[in-house]
Amino acid sequence: MIRAIVVDDHALIRRGLRETLTEGGDITVVGEAGDYGELRQLLRTVECDVMLLDVNLPGRSGIDVLKALIDEGRSPRVVVLSTFPEDQYGVRALKAGAMAYLNKATDPAIIVAAVRAVASGRKYVTPDVAQALADSVATRSGPAHEQLSDREMQTLVLIAEGHKLSEIAARLLLSPKTVSVYRARVLEKLKLSSNAELATYALRNRLIDPGPTD
Repeated sequence: MIRAIVVDDHALIRRGLRETLTEGGDITVVGEAGDYGELRQLLRTVECDVMLLDVNLPGRSGIDVLKALIDEGRSPRVVVLSTFPEDQYGVRALKAGAMAYLNKATDPAIIVAAVRAVASGRKYVTPDVAQALADSVATRSGPAHEQLSDREMQTLVLIAEGHKLSEIAARLLLSPKTVSVYRARVLEKLKLSSNAELATYALRNRLIDPGPTD
């Protein structure tokens, strides 16, 4: 039986993933966590074969959490899940040490297949992520946002989604001044001058969901 841990700050998402995984028959969810602090406590008492880790956690992003686990000497087999496009964030997740990256909206059967592959020690790469990996190898310089740090990328996405700096600070457990610094770095690296331009850039590069169109 494959032992899985689900890390997501939304209880409904955790419940849905638990149901998806247990329906596979050979996977059991042995624990859940809503953030890095809860995960650390959980790992003191529970062992797992695979961890499903959300990118957009409060405080530390999923990528930050993954790096922290690796720095602690752990060797987690991680499937990173997100609402962000696979071709834009998959390479970043794999480079950080993830063994798979999936969009939360993907077919439940694919999530189960990814967990089984990762539990056996194999990476699971979707066609979109594979194409993004190939593109990153084929080109010397990728899009400008690939030069952003994980925290800068979080700030970019949240600003583009319309969140105020105070809201972003609360979500990331940072001071508004620190978020302003990240915003300034993003603007400088992307050669942009306003939040509106950030939003346009994010939409053009498929970093955020454009939402339904009529």
